[in-house]
Amino acid sequence: QLQLVESGGVLVQPGGSLRLSCVVSGRPLNFYNIGWFRQAPGKEREGVSCSTPGVIRNYADSVKGRFFISRDNAKNTVYLQMNSLKHEDKDVYYCAADEPRVYCDVAGEAEYDYWGQGTQVTVSS
Repeated sequence: QLQLVESGGVLVQPGGSLRLSCVVSGRPLNFYNIGWFRQAPGKEREGVSCSTPGVIRNYADSVKGRFFISRDNAKNTVYLQMNSLKHEDKDVYYCAADEPRVYCDVAGEAEYDYWGQGTQVTVSS
């Protein structure tokens, strides 16, 4: 089974920046669409960003202009750069993998077949 491991979640101050990593193992990263999601306790997962193996990069309105998704195929790693962090960004963040598609849907959680364990991001002063 494909494995995804998120890391990088720490406590940061509002307005700060943080970069999360998602290491994919088992198969090359460029065989997959990758999505980033976040979830608060008792809540459903919320789509944050997604990317195709190609040029498509999509973002939820709540993070557009602040968060950026990128890939390093040589390292089989997907990054989520988070800038200008707000209190409402405090969540467990997950990366997920889907079969490669021409497009990706930030809200298409059900399409993703593989999930990481999550990494906790805390935004507090």
